[in-house]
Amino acid sequence: MTTKTYLPPHDSIERQWYVIDAEGQRLGRLATEIASILRGKNKPNFTPHMDTGDFVIVVNADKVVVTGRKASTKLYRRHSGRPGGMKTETFDKLQARIPERIIEQAVKGMLPKTTLGRQQFTKLKVYAGPTHPHQAQTPQPLVVHTIPGETK
Repeated sequence: MTTKTYLPPHDSIERQWYVIDAEGQRLGRLATEIASILRGKNKPNFTPHMDTGDFVIVVNADKVVVTGRKASTKLYRRHSGRPGGMKTETFDKLQARIPERIIEQAVKGMLPKTTLGRQQFTKLKVYAGPTHPHQAQTPQPLVVHTIPGETK
């Protein structure tokens, strides 16, 4: 006898808003937490083929950190689509220029590469400073857990 998978109705999915402060947080650990919230994996009604996730607001994106020598050696690439149009940039330079893109790219790489993943990615809002324009949604702060004994 097989058991049936629970399929939540679309009108029963409740979306919450979370605010995550990225100041002093490690990039990879922060991105995995954000990606699981966007997918809805932290909810009991998670269904892999449905968008059951919540909205995430990330503030202080310019203060996210990486360990080791990644700040000077990690490369971010983009291509214009023209021959010879690839541009590379280090973590430090991109953080000084567009700090939001660092978190966006890290989270986007952890989401499914389908239309569902692109839909889930639209629920991510990243801001470089401590303020954001989403006051009407009454977001709840989310503390990303750090590992005991690690230094920031």
